[in-house]
Amino acid sequence: MKFRKRKKSTRYRGSQTHRRGHRKRTRGLGNQGGKGKSGSENQKKSEIIKLYGIEYFGGDRALRRGTVHKKLKAINLNDLIEGFDNLVKKGIAKQTPKGFEFNLKGYKLLGDGPVGAKISVKASAASASAIAQIKAAGGSIEVENSEEEANEEKAKTEEKKAEKPKK
Repeated sequence: MKFRKRKKSTRYRGSQTHRRGHRKRTRGLGNQGGKGKSGSENQKKSEIIKLYGIEYFGGDRALRRGTVHKKLKAINLNDLIEGFDNLVKKGIAKQTPKGFEFNLKGYKLLGDGPVGAKISVKASAASASAIAQIKAAGGSIEVENSEEEANEEKAKTEEKKAEKPKK
């Protein structure tokens, strides 16, 4: 005859602690972290962010650690040509009399692989090698933020920092 093992939740019925150790531990509000919004910077932070957003904590950088920056998806040049049919189904690419057109918003274009056709690309970002290969093949590219521009911006900010006198 087989015996069925009782659930743990039913086995602890009637015990003072219900498997939580000493009975004082879970007696009051100390276990909940306080009343209202107390503990909102520590143990209840995720709740507050869900309800009110990260702006609830103000402009201090240390309190904005929960913000997530969108990462761009990377795509290689050879993937554009090889996976053209799939990109057409997604609505990213189309064929025109001038050549192939790609709208890669949200993508970073990388220069891996040769470009055998004349293509025009609109991308969120592109590497310097990808830009050079597309222009060498006779194509055109529009980039929101290229690596060259980003490097130039970094250099400008470093120059400004160097110019500021220290107190």
